[in-house]
Amino acid sequence: MRCPFCKEDQDRVIDSRSSEGGRIIRRRRQCLVCKRRFTTYEKVGETYKLSVIKKDGSRVPYEREKIIAGLQKACYKRPVSAEQMQEIADKIEEEVFRNFDKEVSSRFLGEAAMRHLRKVDKVAYIRFASVYRDFKDAGELLDEVHQVLQEPDLSDQPGLFGH
Repeated sequence: MRCPFCKEDQDRVIDSRSSEGGRIIRRRRQCLVCKRRFTTYEKVGETYKLSVIKKDGSRVPYEREKIIAGLQKACYKRPVSAEQMQEIADKIEEEVFRNFDKEVSSRFLGEAAMRHLRKVDKVAYIRFASVYRDFKDAGELLDEVHQVLQEPDLSDQPGLFGH
């Protein structure tokens, strides 16, 4: 593996972990030349691609990057780390690959993202929900905010997404 910093091909693996339900191996490496650390991911090439069925009935290839991008927008300037967003995406993918073979609805993906965001950061959840649910007016948004405010805050409990 070439170092992304000095481009040398001499490194050692410091740590290996399974992620995305065991479908990907995350390896932490250290370059033996420049001593910098970097992360690589290994995954088995998929023989088929999962499709996402959009609201309008069209089908598009599943892309993890789109889930991450949506989470990043919702979590912008919020105390949610990139690692927490990756964990949410991992959990969503575990649910998808456990429950679907070839196609998954965008509705399932959006609901799963909201469910996990709600546990991590309620403001990020409201941001995501406001776009995903396409509230028609401020009253619908306020109803959602009131519902979230009535729940106990679980985001600061140990064991939830790395806190």
